[in-house]
Amino acid sequence: MKTEIQKCLDGENFNTLDPEIQDIIKRARRLTKEYNYLASTDTIRKEALLTELLGRIGKNVAIDTPFYCDYGRNITIGDNVIININCTFVDCNRINIGNNVLIASNVQIYTATHPLGTDERLIENWTESDSGPFFRTYALPVKIEDNVWIGGGVIILPGVIIGKNSVIGAGSVVTRSIPENSVAFGNPCKVIRENNPTV
Repeated sequence: MKTEIQKCLDGENFNTLDPEIQDIIKRARRLTKEYNYLASTDTIRKEALLTELLGRIGKNVAIDTPFYCDYGRNITIGDNVIININCTFVDCNRINIGNNVLIASNVQIYTATHPLGTDERLIENWTESDSGPFFRTYALPVKIEDNVWIGGGVIILPGVIIGKNSVIGAGSVVTRSIPENSVAFGNPCKVIRENNPTV
């Protein structure tokens, strides 16, 4: 029988109130709170916290504060990556970030989502002991490949892959995967032209 964590990573409906999941979330909250309150000059402690929080972190990675995530451990980051201020990663499923990636301020990456139908979404047999009504939730991974630049205020939705050497314009809402070597922007985000990686 699958655990709720396994269901989550397999893209199935899972129980967000599961004790194991709640422990993971509480741990991430504790670590991100400490990280966000550290002095910018305390690079040794910051690196140690990110190593503890994230699933993997490469070399030469800078994550500015504040930074928020849900689980932490489902985020992997390659080498030479900048994540600017006030980014939020809802990493119920995996968020994989490649090498040489620039993520601007206020970027939001979501892996979690819910069924569209009202009857499907709400489970009404929750009890008084629960922390609130339980909505059916599932999560799909997000992947950002090498050499990608994500502009400020971009929102990336569950299941999206952004191909290598692509640029996503500021303020875009990325609802579908973007192919390699693209310049794309808008709501919903669309490919506008090919991106020549040598330029």
